[in-house]
This record gives sequence, C-alpha cells and structure tokens, in this order.
Amino acid sequence: MIKKTAPAADIEFEPEFVIGLKKIFEEMIVFNQVLGLKITTLEPKLVRGRIDMKRELIGHFSFNRLHGGVISAGLDAMAGLAVMAAIGARHMDEPPLQRLHRFGKLGTIDLRVDYLRPAIGEHFELRAEVMRLGSRVASVRMEFLGATGELLSTGTAAYMLS
Repeated sequence: MIKKTAPAADIEFEPEFVIGLKKIFEEMIVFNQVLGLKITTLEPKLVRGRIDMKRELIGHFSFNRLHGGVISAGLDAMAGLAVMAAIGARHMDEPPLQRLHRFGKLGTIDLRVDYLRPAIGEHFELRAEVMRLGSRVASVRMEFLGATGELLSTGTAAYMLS
C-alpha cells in the first residue's frame, strides 16, 4: 500500500528539527563556520543562506573579490542542506531527532559550478533547490547571488544518500 504524504510545499518543519539542522549545519560542520555560512530559509525543497564578506575569503586582493573556492564550497554546502531538508520532509512520520540522524552517509558525487560574474560585495545569498530525491541519489540546482540579487554563479550537483 502506498502511503500518501502531503506535498512538500504543505510541510512545515517542527522547531526542534529546524534548530537541530541549523546546529548541525552552522556549528558542527566547522568549515561552514570558516565560510560564515548561515541559514536564512529552510523549507522542504528550497533552502537559502548567506555569507558576509570578510578578509579571509578574498581571492583577488586588488578587487576585494570573493575566492572562487568559497563560492563552490558554499554552493556544495547549501545543496547538501537542501538534500537534508528534503530527506527530513520525506520522513515526517518520524520524530525530529530521528530524522536528524539520517544524514550520516550523505556525500557529494558530482559538483558543477559556472562562474558568471565576479563576486564583489558586502554579502551574498545562496539558494539550493532539490530537483529530484531518489532512494540513492539526489539532484540539486544552486544559485549564488550578490547583495542586489544579481546572479553571480550557478551550480548543479548530485549527492549519494546511502
């Protein structure tokens, strides 16, 4: 028998799940702290984050331009977060803490980033949307935007779920 679940857009995460996922992402993944990556939106199919520019992230000193590695690492991290949110939404029948333990084997299989414009600014917005969540692989699309909403980079990625 196929179990019917609410469409992802109708799902609202419990505060306990949101707090737990933010703690994992912003505190326990130490490299995200180095990037200064913060979650601003956490929904089942779409996540948003923010990186504030700081001296340690400069890639070209003459232009105060963000390093390309920061962009790719940020997009990879956000895509992983989007997959975590989608997995959490898929298993709403489980308690929040149990769902937070499902991410142990999540890993990047493939990552592609297209750098469209130089990333110069005070802060940046990152977005990631799960395109397909299979049983073993998830596909994600990402965007990296400037403070005014200008598209600076795009990405696609695939993630191993188990």
